[in-house]
Amino acid sequence: MFIKEFIDYLLLERKYSVHTVTAYKTDLMSYVVFYEKEYDQKDISKSNYAQIRSWIVSLVDGGVSNRSINRKVSSLKAYYKFLLKTGQIDKTPLAKHQALKVSKKLQIPFSNIEVDKVLNGLVDGEDFKSVRDRLIVELFYATGMRRIELVNLKINNIDLLGKQVKVLGKRNKERYIPLLLSTVVTIKRYLELRTEVVVESKNPFLLLTEKGVKIYETLVYRIINRYFSEASSKVKKSPHILRHSFATHLLNEGANLNAVKELLGHSSLASTEVYTHQSVAQLAKVHKQSHPRNKK
Repeated sequence: MFIKEFIDYLLLERKYSVHTVTAYKTDLMSYVVFYEKEYDQKDISKSNYAQIRSWIVSLVDGGVSNRSINRKVSSLKAYYKFLLKTGQIDKTPLAKHQALKVSKKLQIPFSNIEVDKVLNGLVDGEDFKSVRDRLIVELFYATGMRRIELVNLKINNIDLLGKQVKVLGKRNKERYIPLLLSTVVTIKRYLELRTEVVVESKNPFLLLTEKGVKIYETLVYRIINRYFSEASSKVKKSPHILRHSFATHLLNEGANLNAVKELLGHSSLASTEVYTHQSVAQLAKVHKQSHPRNKK
């Protein structure tokens, strides 16, 4: 089936993260299970589009969202492209497949007031947990980094003197993001308290749990969700929305789209442009308030 070879290709040649590669493998195995059950075969490299289409239909019938189905099919498409590239097949069964339609969900960022409310609520806490949680909120809002990027931050990624942080993004691409002076102050205080939970441990990661081990993604999500639930009535309260807020607020203040793209670690402007709708809304507000014709 060449699945192992495909996984090695993603890890070693494409330099995808372990997290991303695991997602690819999970999607592929989902089809392998279906293929074996329905057609009594295991080698999906010999599958055809009609069989894949049956799998897609079964996913729809099972209540899987179009967005999730598209992701699974995208993983399968990448697998067949790999087989095509390595000469294992002469054509991909998904060559003419069209993705299912997905309704675009508007990601509503937190307002400046909501972010300030959360940070002001954390300013008085001087214990390890309070300072760590404040640092997590500050890092997301001050840098716009992804959740997995924050989790994987190491102490030596922080340059306090230069007021910047080195972030390892998708495909192991490095980028440097400036740090606010207030965030530098919080980092210094956190590092002082950090020695209380690690003692003799040589854990290189910046953010730790109260037990002195590396923080994990679900805990980061719970932290953001908990604090912003107290400050915001928005439906979605997650690290991604805080990253979204970082980008939107910069654009609202006149930041260059290309600059925001680099800060976010996007590979193309198309990914960054999703945030511009908020800037357009801000411009419309300014236009309405300032245009002389609107004053008549």
